[in-house]
Amino acid sequence: MIVLAGDVGGTNARLALVDLDARQTKVLRVEHYPSGAYPGLAPIVHKFLEGTDAKPERACFGIAGPVVDQRVHTSNLSWTIDGADLARETGIPRTLLLNDFAAVGYGIARLGPADLVTLQEGSALARGPIGLIGAGTGLGHGFLLWDQGSYRVYASEAGHTTFAAGNDLEEGLVRFLRAEYGHVSWERVLSGPGLAHLYRYLATSGFAPEQQAVRDAMAHEDPAAVVTHHALAGSDALCVKALDMFVSAYGAQAGHLALTIVATGGIYVAGGIAPRIAAKLKDGTFISAFRAQGRLSAFAASVPVHLIVHPDVGLLGAAEAAFQL
Repeated sequence: MIVLAGDVGGTNARLALVDLDARQTKVLRVEHYPSGAYPGLAPIVHKFLEGTDAKPERACFGIAGPVVDQRVHTSNLSWTIDGADLARETGIPRTLLLNDFAAVGYGIARLGPADLVTLQEGSALARGPIGLIGAGTGLGHGFLLWDQGSYRVYASEAGHTTFAAGNDLEEGLVRFLRAEYGHVSWERVLSGPGLAHLYRYLATSGFAPEQQAVRDAMAHEDPAAVVTHHALAGSDALCVKALDMFVSAYGAQAGHLALTIVATGGIYVAGGIAPRIAAKLKDGTFISAFRAQGRLSAFAASVPVHLIVHPDVGLLGAAEAAFQL
């Protein structure tokens, strides 16, 4: 069966034609589009399908935002997408909208061993709850629960809950961000913009001198990418500390998710940022914060933690959901 799958975020929309059956998956074509350059999703679908003979009868789109009754107002775009309207506009009658991390949840079943990097072995229980977390343009969450012979996938908007400072430096960060935003969510810290916030906070707090070369690069490039580059290279003290704070907070929130759903099936870390900082995620900072859960630290240490390195897990999941329609 050939289906149309989409992974739509605040920065990019990725669309694919996928041929799949119960056991095998083959991505036939993938295209990326800058989300902000389009007034909505339907024009992107038309652009993707023009000039092709493909006429998929099913489509599924993972959307960054809360999908309620097949309608979503995107979190980091000014789009409102209605599933019925989208089906009518694109001519694909069986069209499904999912939260983007619900799509990731469906994609787990289509991953192989090479698509994962294990950060903590733990001890997985068959049919145990599974948690999903991933930072990119925003911060996604989701979870899977076993029900009547298979996992059911659920979306979550936990990224918009209030950030909890774990030390004095993070308390200063909360005050810094509260002055600018009022409410300080986890997404304000754990996202591409959040990494830039961490750098700005450290620079204004006098943690270390700011290098002119780094400041100049940020004026012309994505600040989060600049921070990541210098942090991994060890070439700037502010960037190194910003990424360290980012990964520590990332691990802490992943640990919170593990406790919230009692994730005996494991935690999967997805999103666009994690694969780019895999070396940092493996240095112990993430897992140390993940395990630091007070009286339940021993439980946190027993939870398997895997990093998803497949670049298109959201597309695989959207295709799987369309297949199940």
